[in-house]
Amino acid sequence: MIKILMIEDDVELAQLLQESLAKEEIETILAFTPLEGLVLLQQQRFDALVLDLSLPQMDGLEICRVVHESLPTLPIIISSARSDMSDKVMGFERGADDFLPKPYDPRELAFRLRAILRRGNYGGETPAQIFSIDEERHIIKRGNNEVRLTMAEYDIVAYMLKKEGFVISREEILLNIGSIKYESSLKSIDVIMGRIRQKIGDDPKKPRFVLSVRGVGYKFANA
Repeated sequence: MIKILMIEDDVELAQLLQESLAKEEIETILAFTPLEGLVLLQQQRFDALVLDLSLPQMDGLEICRVVHESLPTLPIIISSARSDMSDKVMGFERGADDFLPKPYDPRELAFRLRAILRRGNYGGETPAQIFSIDEERHIIKRGNNEVRLTMAEYDIVAYMLKKEGFVISREEILLNIGSIKYESSLKSIDVIMGRIRQKIGDDPKKPRFVLSVRGVGYKFANA
């Protein structure tokens, strides 16, 4: 069973997440203050840390830096209502592996935890990557062959490739892909994904690359 530490000062939310993650076979140890969390990290072994940013005693970004310096192989997911780009950038600069804006479905947190742990370096061989991004030429390649995509399709595939293995919600795609018009609906994302699957040679009945995550969104498997 996966065992994580969650540093979260919202007791009700933390307990709700703890109960939901237990259904996903993820054991969650709760710390309601930064100091309590840092002590637990010294006393116990965890597979990952889920970290809020707006905490008493110490800001979450500083905790992220301290934990990453002392436990550099411990995956860190920031879970926060602070979703400004500056917070995201600083979080990644200080060692975070993922940033999950609140509110979110607890199942998405479970998906992201598993994706990070699957991608960890545990001595196994790295699978061959099928798709690559040529950012200078603004194209996606499958092997040595260019995949012909529209601007929006390219931007979506490039974004998913950069977050390969992570579950991406439709809302996240609308928020982060500038070439998709703001009036686009969540349903239009599904239509675009269907076109992308066709163009990259994915089987719509049994997709291998663009995978649907029911109730959440999509993730890209590049192997």
